[in-house]
Amino acid sequence: MKIVFMGTPDFAVGALEAIVKAGHEVTAVVTQPDKSKGRGRGMQMPPVKECALKYGISVLQPVKIREPEEIRKLSALEADVFIVAAFGQILPEEILKMPRFGCVNIHASLLPKYRGAAPIQWAILNGEEETGITIMQMDRGLDTGDMLIKCVVPIDRRETGESLHDKLCEAGAKLIVEALPKIEKGVLKPEKQKEEEASYVGMLKKSLGLIDWAKDAVVIDRLVRGLNSWPSAYTYYHQKNLKIWESEPVVDKEGYGAPKDVGCIEKVEREAFYVRTGNGLLKVTKVQIEGKKRMAVKDFLLGYPVEEGLRLGL
Repeated sequence: MKIVFMGTPDFAVGALEAIVKAGHEVTAVVTQPDKSKGRGRGMQMPPVKECALKYGISVLQPVKIREPEEIRKLSALEADVFIVAAFGQILPEEILKMPRFGCVNIHASLLPKYRGAAPIQWAILNGEEETGITIMQMDRGLDTGDMLIKCVVPIDRRETGESLHDKLCEAGAKLIVEALPKIEKGVLKPEKQKEEEASYVGMLKKSLGLIDWAKDAVVIDRLVRGLNSWPSAYTYYHQKNLKIWESEPVVDKEGYGAPKDVGCIEKVEREAFYVRTGNGLLKVTKVQIEGKKRMAVKDFLLGYPVEEGLRLGL
């Protein structure tokens, strides 16, 4: 089959590499335009573009893929199938119907749960025990197309958004390579999604990471893990932004003292401090104060005073 691959971030790179290494013909890669980044505002290529150039694959970077000129370019490629993985633009119906086998999406959840932009992180935030990859036939809706094949990926107890991203990236790469010959032979039976079981998750915003210490320690810990490495969970220490990178919920133990107001430091140890939450304590072991790099709490305590009774937050 002649394949056009459409994707942008790191999540899509594994699938593109797996397709190439499996011997499939990738005639072009479609990705988002380069963006300026950093203080120098230099231009940075999307990860998928870097991967495509490494393998000598031509790259298209439309600002708006629905423009007539961009649609003509895609049509001229005469692809058998478009493989889509976190591309970042909505495909119009004209493109969806263009290839012989249509457009096939690699989605990082077990559809119909977690349709939308951030299924990886929300699976952790909501305390799911498993997630997975769904290869689906795209239609005009948001992740509403028929499901072709799935695989389940367990979520470890201390899973982070970053570690789960990597596991799902690998799983998606394997599953699309398995699916492609079956798509060509027509042996995959499309399965309709059950709308009554559907859920949607939106894009992540930095404001989501602000810790509400009145919530349960378990919920806050999921926020810390789910938003690692972006946008991160954070609070405030003497009006400075303090990111929490590693934590663990703990039950109250005798000797921790009487319950104090939420957000207050209840105990300080050499390598951790404990914060009172709405239910239980949160043991914090790695942080990042505004303007500094990530550091273990034992190093943070050398330069910043943290005493019992100190309140974190605004």
